[in-house]
Amino acid sequence: MNVLVTGGCGYIGSHAALRLLEDGHAVTVVDDLTRGHKQVIEILKPLGDVRFVQDDLGRGDPIAHVMRQRSIDLVMHFGALAYVGESVEQPLRYYRKNTASSLGLLEAMEEAGVSKIVFSSTCATYGKPPKRYVPIPESCPQKPINPYGRSKLMVEQMLLDHAHAKKQRDETFACTMLRYFNVAGSDRKGRIGEDHDPETHLIPIALEVALGQRPHITIFGTDYDTEDGTCIRDYVHVEDLIDAHIEAMQQLDANELHTFNVGIGRGYSVREVIDAAATVTGKKIKVIEGDRRPGDPPTLFNNPKRINSELGWEAKIADLETIIDSAWQWRKQNPHGYG
Repeated sequence: MNVLVTGGCGYIGSHAALRLLEDGHAVTVVDDLTRGHKQVIEILKPLGDVRFVQDDLGRGDPIAHVMRQRSIDLVMHFGALAYVGESVEQPLRYYRKNTASSLGLLEAMEEAGVSKIVFSSTCATYGKPPKRYVPIPESCPQKPINPYGRSKLMVEQMLLDHAHAKKQRDETFACTMLRYFNVAGSDRKGRIGEDHDPETHLIPIALEVALGQRPHITIFGTDYDTEDGTCIRDYVHVEDLIDAHIEAMQQLDANELHTFNVGIGRGYSVREVIDAAATVTGKKIKVIEGDRRPGDPPTLFNNPKRINSELGWEAKIADLETIIDSAWQWRKQNPHGYG
């Protein structure tokens, strides 16, 4: 299959491109390198037929040309900005990069006759779910509390509206939307990993403290209604997440619409993550306790029943130390990331 991977130089997109190449697919990576790393392409080249295009997804005509030139069968759409705090400070940037660029991508697909897409959405579209919806099913009301979550929810709505219009015209369009929880870990062969600038994710920050690159890690809030007072989140290994994309791609038939949450179905607290990172690295990780951040729900984790039963997917790597160890092995070999 010929697959176009948007954001394929980023953390999750690069793992998708790697897996697709290993499975024998031809991959076209489109990335504007706002947060991606071009070095990834050199790592991917020995694995198979990969082409890199540096461009903005919002420029529909050039992207449509690439799709026709490469005879694209399906799009995996990861390209987006994903910092919640930044989205509050720069909402227009998020609506441009996430929502408007996705519109450009859909227009390019329409022009090039590409009718299948697997979309990288987020559990941030749920906002702060009521307790009765935790663990979170796909039926949980979507009430995002920040521009990042809203920018992704708008893309979901565009996909649904576009699919409905295509169906009314007896034209084909198929879409699977995958709402992720916290993604963690790295390729277990150590080829690619997680490298953000700035880094805001809990596990990489803990590993940076272990490497002596940060003096401490801050826990934002220790008085939540949880067993140890810190927030609880669902951590899915990036390879398991990509397995879900592969299953979605392989099972997506004409005119189908699917929505699945992707997570392991249980949560780990912030303290549990930091303690596990200390165990894996054998290093002391200094902790500073800070105030709560506005809008942080105490507990968020997935209800995996739908994706288990309908897609046949379940997490293979649910042990927290195993997840962290895969990230640690890459980070030790690449202490400054791709730089």
